[in-house]
Amino acid sequence: MLSELNQAGAPPLLAFQHISVMLGGKRVLHDVSLSIGAGEHVAILGPNGCGKSTLIKTITRECYPLALPESSLTILGRSSWNVFELRPLLGIVSNDLMRRSTREILGHELVLSGFFSSIGVQPYHEVTQAMLEKTEQVLGLLEIPHLAQREITELSSGEAHRLLIARALVHDPLALLLDEPCNSLDFRAAIELRGILRKLAKSGTGILMVTHHLPDVIPEIDRVILLREGRIFADGPKAEILTTDRLSELFGLPVELARRNGSYHLW
Repeated sequence: MLSELNQAGAPPLLAFQHISVMLGGKRVLHDVSLSIGAGEHVAILGPNGCGKSTLIKTITRECYPLALPESSLTILGRSSWNVFELRPLLGIVSNDLMRRSTREILGHELVLSGFFSSIGVQPYHEVTQAMLEKTEQVLGLLEIPHLAQREITELSSGEAHRLLIARALVHDPLALLLDEPCNSLDFRAAIELRGILRKLAKSGTGILMVTHHLPDVIPEIDRVILLREGRIFADGPKAEILTTDRLSELFGLPVELARRNGSYHLW
């Protein structure tokens, strides 16, 4: 199925047409239209409060758009999915998931639980040899087999983030959906995590990232969408979108922009 979805002419990973979302009586997303291909590497960049997390939750069906005549939302060409069919296609790594992963479970168990969309493995889960082998494989891919027998509560934020990415990779998803991936990480942990994301992008895993931190936009990301006050502010090739004028307007203050070795920095 995955090979069929990667073929030329396949439907986009995500297609939003005139999507608006309400939260707590307030409209958070306003008439959002965008299309993202299954193999694209895309960053959605914007300040805090611009609607980035709501956009991710709309993709994962935690939030639902207003039922308007002109609006539609499809994932891989379909407007409705059996959640068990969708799980293997989208690997979700969110801060909500990070906050839930604080139980005294081992790293190996956290990764393995990705097969069951749970946090930890329960007695009623049927764990197969293939699942165990895949868990070992992704731990090796992310260079963290040493975390397999350590409790989550003992790990740094950077180590826990890597385990959550490994958890999302057990199904070989078409794309990783990353919500502020370097949030709460120190400088070294952030550099290491971006290195892992570059490795995954080069291997063919699609990257869809929402962030307010410009250095998160790794060199392999070639398209950037700017989100401001719940609306698409700009969308296009990275080199055209990431300019001093656009970013100054996006964040509402004068900024300076620098580029080094394919990475961007702002101050």
